[in-house]
Amino acid sequence: MNLKRLEYFCQLAELGNFTRAAQAVGIAQPALTVAIQKLEQEVGLKLINRADKNSLLTAEGEVLYKLATQLLSQAKQVELELEELKDLERGTIRFGVSAMMGSYYFPKILTEFKQKYPNIKIHLVDQGTAALEKMLLNSELDLALVRGDLENPQLRYTELINEEVVAGMVSSHPLAAEQTISLAQFCQQPLVLFHEGYFLREVVSQYSKKHQLALNICMETNLIELQKSLVRNGVGITTCLSRILQNEQQMTSTPFEPKIEFKLSLAWKKNHYLSKASKVFMTYLSSTVEPTN
Repeated sequence: MNLKRLEYFCQLAELGNFTRAAQAVGIAQPALTVAIQKLEQEVGLKLINRADKNSLLTAEGEVLYKLATQLLSQAKQVELELEELKDLERGTIRFGVSAMMGSYYFPKILTEFKQKYPNIKIHLVDQGTAALEKMLLNSELDLALVRGDLENPQLRYTELINEEVVAGMVSSHPLAAEQTISLAQFCQQPLVLFHEGYFLREVVSQYSKKHQLALNICMETNLIELQKSLVRNGVGITTCLSRILQNEQQMTSTPFEPKIEFKLSLAWKKNHYLSKASKVFMTYLSSTVEPTN
């Protein structure tokens, strides 16, 4: 079976449109149409509903799509393994990490890793931990930094970071003098928060829903520097990790009571082949990232 045609077919199934699919795979639309027709001839089945605008794939097409995605994933793993036999210090790692962690934990680590392994490429994906976990399960990532307190049975984990979540605020804020702050107090303040899907937002959202509290969210942003600027100027207070405010003269951090821990683990899919490059990266991270409590 022609793998290239299967790849075209999967793109078409995912995008639901011949024009967009042709653009995604880098061929002309007529060429894509011919490729799909040849695939139908090859398998002896009708795969595309050309008369039904509400459903692109036939029932047989849906079955083939599921099988084809698995086959293409396996073919990619074979390709990776063969490449590694040629050179053990080459390869590409698809690594997922949130914006905050990427900005404050990994610049130095990633720079030093690239200096040590210049032929290993790292494709960095910036998303919230929930989205990263989904991408791992879909084999779109090799490794990702995700929440370590909610383990998925389809993934393997190694704990990497354990920090305390604090309330960040301008030093002149009335709550800045408090030794600790409760989530109830926090939720009553004007807030500057991450978007949904990020742990530092979810912990607040879950508490407010449980206790039926209406949040006064003045701004939602995943841009750390913008978030700090808004907090410095008194727009609201935020949730963050204490190390993010270490060099801030105008801001302070107040621990929550009860304590809120932020546990992050390096995760990968159980049945997903991990390349030598990924294993080298895992070992490097485990030996380099300083554990914090």
